[in-house]
Amino acid sequence: MSHRMRNLIDTAQHISEADIVLKNGTIVDVFSLETYQADVAIHNGYIIGIGNYEQGSNCVDVSGKYIIPGLIDGHIHIESTMVTPSEFSRALFRHGITTVVTDPHEIANVAGIEGIKYVIEDANSSLIDILFKLPSCVPATSFERNGATLTADDLYPLLSNEKVIGLAEVMDFHAVLTMQEDMLNKLKMVKDRGMVIDGHAAGLSEQDLNIYSIASIRNDHEAVTKDEAIDRVRRGFHVLVREGSAAKDLLALLPAISPQNSTRFSFCTDDKHLDELVEEGTINYAMRLAIKHGLDPLIAIQMATINNAICHQIENKGAVAPGYVADLLLVDDLVELHPSHVIKDGRIFDLGSNKAELKKEKAAIPMSIQESINMKPISKEALQIIIADGQLANVIEIIPNQLITKKSIEKVLTKNGLFQANVADDQIKIAVCERHHATGGVGLGIVKGLKLNKGAIASTVAHDSHNLVVAGTNDDDMILAIEAIRSMQGGLVIVSDGEVLAKVPLKIGGIMSEKPYEKVVEELHHLHEQLRQVISGGEAVQNVFMILSFLCLPVIPSLKLTDKGLFDVDSFQHIEVGIK
Repeated sequence: MSHRMRNLIDTAQHISEADIVLKNGTIVDVFSLETYQADVAIHNGYIIGIGNYEQGSNCVDVSGKYIIPGLIDGHIHIESTMVTPSEFSRALFRHGITTVVTDPHEIANVAGIEGIKYVIEDANSSLIDILFKLPSCVPATSFERNGATLTADDLYPLLSNEKVIGLAEVMDFHAVLTMQEDMLNKLKMVKDRGMVIDGHAAGLSEQDLNIYSIASIRNDHEAVTKDEAIDRVRRGFHVLVREGSAAKDLLALLPAISPQNSTRFSFCTDDKHLDELVEEGTINYAMRLAIKHGLDPLIAIQMATINNAICHQIENKGAVAPGYVADLLLVDDLVELHPSHVIKDGRIFDLGSNKAELKKEKAAIPMSIQESINMKPISKEALQIIIADGQLANVIEIIPNQLITKKSIEKVLTKNGLFQANVADDQIKIAVCERHHATGGVGLGIVKGLKLNKGAIASTVAHDSHNLVVAGTNDDDMILAIEAIRSMQGGLVIVSDGEVLAKVPLKIGGIMSEKPYEKVVEELHHLHEQLRQVISGGEAVQNVFMILSFLCLPVIPSLKLTDKGLFDVDSFQHIEVGIK
């Protein structure tokens, strides 16, 4: 028996020696979905008793408060917030999220193992617990160029890190279906350790889901309809209900959740931009939204806590019960669920006065990760899309608030056999430029739904390979946007009429800033203000840069763009822009 367990058992028999006793609160029981009044005794960061206690080293009266478990995010890419893990934790802590499960495949696609080691080390500074799933698909597919390739042998040494708890979303279903050796080795090495393997079942058929489950992949965050969610639950999947910046699936999936199956559902974020995260939070926002639309508050709390802990085999978290880590929230009601206090590892933070600081200094950023833009100059000639007059074109059509796109066949504007942006019909040019190995590769396409009426926008946040993506109404502004990105070694930029209107430098791999989150939020606010100058109607109805980043992801239907060209996800092959 460990010394810690001996100490906890001994103190549980002498509650007067407990560090803290929370008295007169109402406990939310996520196991039985009920509330009841009792005191909670805490010692050495753990709950050691639930009952009626008269004594304790520090008795805290929490009358009128509900005591709920700290919230757990079942799947988030921290890099999508564009700050380091340590800064991410500072921004998120006040929203009551005490644990997150993250997949660092964004930095891995740029910087490989060195990138993963950096974010794990930086996460050690975090006040919240950041747990990692190792990226399963680097690169995501063979249809694009990224910055690194990670095999099972590359990943294996990281499995011994205490922060690593499994294998992240298996996006390359084709590799599973065809039983490719390296993919099977990744699945086996994690399964042999009893760890959880995450799924990525976007657009998969019922037969494909069967194969996923046979391969021990039994959770998924890509369900976008009620029927998809139910199909997954019937096959033993745990469904992570996603509510982020670009993908907002919660309201569509809510009708699938019932008291009979609620333990098979959890909340997750996937990707959320920093400014939205700072204002709204993540899992706490999803809980409030679900409750507003009719979900039982106790089920919402269950989905945000113990369900995620069970799904990811996170021991002793997610409940107000003896032997569980004392990660708790004090809230005034079960509708808004705004925490007045966060208790992390048994330490009480009054959110009205206490300032949560990092545990220790941030990790040093390797210079190789700071210098990640390695690309040839792009000429205007490289941006020309050849389409004959009258020829129909394959167009990427954005579906609001979803990552999936439509493959539209449309008439487009041409001049001298070249595509011309048509603002009136919302058809503009998009290009993905390889930026890791200076190949000079440029993929070209036409996109509908960004609502740009002038200028260009560009970013090196382009899932998952994070090449440089640029969309614009004219080639001159597109070239200027590309050069602005190159000069600042990655980031986001808005250009119009030959002028850079706003930029957000992201010097860590071209996807994260080294600055405090408050400064990055200021830069993002300025960026979004300047978007009004180039967006039809002057106000973006969705997160334009987040949408832009996912137009490059060739594992989510139906039509996407990589540095190798236009990619038809349904047929899993590159296609021409012009239709012959």
